Parts: sequence; structure tokens; C-alpha cells
Amino acid sequence: MRSMTRRGLLALTAGAAVGAAAGCSAGGGSKSKAGGPPAGRPNGPAQPAGTPIGDGSTSYTGAQPFQPVAERLEPGQTPPQFVIFSWDGAGELDNGLFARFRKLAQDHDAKMSFFLSGLYCLPESKKHLYRPPNNPVGASAIGYFKDEHIKMTLEQVRLAWLEGHEIGTHFNGHFCDGTGTVGDWTSAQWESEIQQAVDFVTQWKTNTGFSDVETLPFDYRKELIGGRTPCLLGQNQWLPTAKKMGFRYDASSPGGLQIWPSKKQDIWDLPLQAIPFPGHDFEVLSMDYNMLANQSHAATKSDPSNYPGWRDQATAAYIAGFERAYRTNRAPFYIGNHFEQWNGGIYMDAVENALKHISAQGDKDVRMVSFHQYVNWLDAQDPRLLAKLRTLEVGQQPTEGWSEFTKNV
Repeated sequence: MRSMTRRGLLALTAGAAVGAAAGCSAGGGSKSKAGGPPAGRPNGPAQPAGTPIGDGSTSYTGAQPFQPVAERLEPGQTPPQFVIFSWDGAGELDNGLFARFRKLAQDHDAKMSFFLSGLYCLPESKKHLYRPPNNPVGASAIGYFKDEHIKMTLEQVRLAWLEGHEIGTHFNGHFCDGTGTVGDWTSAQWESEIQQAVDFVTQWKTNTGFSDVETLPFDYRKELIGGRTPCLLGQNQWLPTAKKMGFRYDASSPGGLQIWPSKKQDIWDLPLQAIPFPGHDFEVLSMDYNMLANQSHAATKSDPSNYPGWRDQATAAYIAGFERAYRTNRAPFYIGNHFEQWNGGIYMDAVENALKHISAQGDKDVRMVSFHQYVNWLDAQDPRLLAKLRTLEVGQQPTEGWSEFTKNV
């Protein structure tokens, strides 16, 4: 990894502090094609029959569609290049960004992780139900949705799961500053927060009174195995609760290297990564907000004359991160995003451009997957092989070639 100047370190730190403000084929062999026009209704798959859970907000409809079998890497095989696109907040507003990236994923045989904020399923009229740790009842650093946007979000979450994407968690109130910051919460307070987030998702019918919205076709309490904390804060205190609740991964580390992952407190630690930032001698965190922080000093509306250059720079950063891993140690590549039109929507365009570049490789061993699918693959591997893969540094290729490297474990 190239060295970072003080400015680069500050950029990473700032991104870690406020970077989430808004909110596969998993084994060897060829990819299973899940793209193409969706079946059923024009805007997505048909709803399967299911068994209602609780008040009927969710239901069990069987195993999730389009999930690959996690196959163990054979001796002498080159590891797949995994790429994981994830979205913090994952709510749908009038800009239609959730639907846009569902469509993009279908077109390019990708699966993604959507980290749903529980409050996006709770009407503001019921905000007294939310009791955030170290904050007033009903308080939130992100806005409550209007009824129409709650309905739109529920529809997108429903369709996303049916198309094979993961629905994770981004918790609730997104407190990043002051005395109530999530960075100071205890493990018990994190448990209260996540229990409330799950309740808001699984009891939306009771809380909204909606009768014209279809049930979510999955058991969220069983499907939920990971997420990302607000602003990448509080991971050390959150992990004991995550382990207690059966979570299998966490994507909340405030920045990591492009190397193969390890576990922290028995949970897979999958951090956003430092990647090359074209035009600079420091690296940037692989998230849209961190591009914003470096380009416009966190201003979300800037001089439009800067937008084309910034869009190209953000695109080039994502592509450079992908290419560095793909051409060398094959470490998984994580990209974090928000459904936001910051600086004219250039970061949404950059993510789309990067995804299209990755798809254009035409390599069956490039897998755009969800975190859930990725940890399934990790858990299927020989631990000795994973340990050996972790010896490869950023940008380092096996000197003896992959066939010998993975054969001699």
C-alpha cells in the first residue's frame, strides 16, 4: 500500500467518523445467471405464497432465490475475485435510486447488500416507540419517512430479497456526534438498538396500519446476519452483542487494507478499504462519502463545473481498487454507498460506471456478491488456505503462481 500523507489519514478518519451520514456464485464454476427481465409483475418478481409471521409484516416463503452453493476452493485453483456493493440506509425516495441499482444489478448479474435502517419502516407519528440509547425518546439524526416513502421502501426491500440480494441492518437513529453518539454505547445498549431495529421491520403492519402493502417474504430474524454501524463507530462494543445474536459478519471497521479478511471476536470483520485516489499521494476509503469529503470538503452541493472531473476521479478510484486486487492478491473488494444525489448524483454515476467496468471483464471468477453470500463462501473454505491467503499483502501476487500457492497448504 502506498504511504498516506497526513491529509490522507485525516480524510480516512473523517470518513470513519461521519462517512455513513445518510443513512456469488460463491464458489468455483460458472456464474448462475439471475439477470434479464424480472418475472411476474413489470417491476419485479411475483410474490410467492408464504406463512405469515407475527402480525403478517413478514412471512416465510422458503429459501431465498438465486443463492449459489458455496463451494470449497480446490487445490491449485485461483481464488475468485469477490466484489461487494453495499448500501447504508437503503430507503427509497422519489429519486428512485434503490430501484435504479436493483435494475443495474439485474442487468449485470450482481447481488448486493442493502443495510436497512429500521426507522425507515416506522411512521413519525409512532416515533415515541423508538427509545434510542443516551438520546431522547423518538430522537433521530436521520429523518422519519413519509408514509408514501415507507411504502416505497418496503416494496423495494421485498423485491430486492426476491431477486437474491441481502437485507442487512444499518440500525436506527444514526447518532454520530455529541453525548448520544453510538461510539459510546455499551453492548447492552447496542442490543436494545438492534432489537428495536428488527421490531420496526417485523411489525410495520401494526405500526403503520397499511393494508395495501405486501408482506416481506422472509423471516428477518433468521435472515439478518450482518450490517454496518452508523458512521463506522462503536464496533468493539457492538461485536459482543452481534455474536450473542448469531450475526456472522460486521462491515463497520473504520478502514482496512485490501487483504483477505479475518475474524474479530468470532465475527468476520469486513471493513471498507483504503484504495488508490487518482491525483493524490494518499488513499481514500472505498465509500461515496469519503470521495465527497475529499473533493468538496463534505459539501453536498458544490460548483457544478467540478462535477465531471470529480465523477471521473471517483470512478477511477473504484476501478483502481478493483484492478489492484484482481491483478494481484485477489482480496475481496468492498464498496460502500448511500442512496444520495450528492454533488449532482456524481457518486451514484461513479458506482454504476465501476460496476459496469467490473462486469465487462467477462471473467467467470469475478463475482459481484452480497456479504451474506461471501461469508458463506468463507465458511466453506479450508481455514489453512484462508490463513495462507492472508499472508499476501496489498498488491502482492504469489511468487510461485496461484496453482502452486493454493496447492501447497
